[in-house]
Amino acid sequence: MVDDGCPHSSGKEAEKSGRGNVIVISHERNQGVGGAVVTGYGRALELGCDIVIKIDGDGQMDPRYISSLVEPLIRNEADYTKGNRFRDFKALRLMPGTRLFGNSALSFLVKVSSGYWNIMDPTNGYTAIHRRVLEKLNLEKMSKRYFFESDMLINLNIVNAVVKDISIPALYGDEESALNVGSILLQFPLRLMKGLARRIFLKYFLYDFNMASVYILTGLPLFVFGVTFGLVEWMKSLASGIARPLGTIMIAVLSIILGFQLLLQAVSIDISSIPKRER
Repeated sequence: MVDDGCPHSSGKEAEKSGRGNVIVISHERNQGVGGAVVTGYGRALELGCDIVIKIDGDGQMDPRYISSLVEPLIRNEADYTKGNRFRDFKALRLMPGTRLFGNSALSFLVKVSSGYWNIMDPTNGYTAIHRRVLEKLNLEKMSKRYFFESDMLINLNIVNAVVKDISIPALYGDEESALNVGSILLQFPLRLMKGLARRIFLKYFLYDFNMASVYILTGLPLFVFGVTFGLVEWMKSLASGIARPLGTIMIAVLSIILGFQLLLQAVSIDISSIPKRER
């Protein structure tokens, strides 16, 4: 257990249980969910654990589903499993509206940035990870706050880890979430863009070079040129009151269309490249 500077001294309460298999690690200062998880992962590796399960202390994660998370790891069907509340309609009805909206908006953005187009509920922290992939991650470079789960997915894709969603309903009580949806929607997009750029550079230009790399190299400049050129010419037209020649318009339009189509091809290759076990 990691006591991340809990004001209720949860670590001390856990120590009072007297159980010899309970190890409490305390942070003098709060480091955020990512900092706490990284500390727990580090200790688990030191102890020689093969599988590490993360459960938050807010009472929303039902321990009865631990076996569902662990089984795909034991059978070598996945390297990392995570809960998904979106497959249970009854659970969705109980989910607070702000969380439902925030998760829906973030899911698509995380799909794009992480490359795991087959997952939902990216902020779900009920997870299990196998040692074989945990040892490949640079834990010290991971985000220490609420971006941790999304950052984890981005880094897992870079090391080609197989990720699997497990349908697990959350248990909601009267507690208030510390997750501010407005703040997340403002802060996450920029971080996700940085994560996407890093993943694309490493996977499609440093570690490998394939047709997706070619499509990005040709499509992105064409699309940016088309949009920029079109805006400049449009502003000139507004300033002068004279419509641009058809040829000028076509240069912008064709550049945008062709660039967009090439980028769509790159996305298609990225979707087909989701890490998976070979059968």
